[in-house]
Amino acid sequence: MTETAQVVTGHQHGYTPEKAAYLRRLRLIEGQARGIARMVEEDAYCIDVLTQISAVTSALKAVSLGLLGDHLAHCVADATRAGGPEAEEKIDEAMAAIKRLVK
Repeated sequence: MTETAQVVTGHQHGYTPEKAAYLRRLRLIEGQARGIARMVEEDAYCIDVLTQISAVTSALKAVSLGLLGDHLAHCVADATRAGGPEAEEKIDEAMAAIKRLVK
């Protein structure tokens, strides 16, 4: 089933209970990124810009780890309980996501 079909059929993602919190954090990160652009426009000191970039990077990493944890606890756990090829697919998917995060 495609992601679009899952949404239409009412499939709930692992992060759904925390959706508002994730959106709030992402909006804060978006504001921080705009602030960095403003710093560059205003010729802020390099180290100050790099410090803010590091803060945004850490914030995004925290969001991604939260989403990954929710995915493992919900989507992967449900698929492994059900067994079959979907379980293997979800585990492979999770491993690919983890590999992307640790690069």
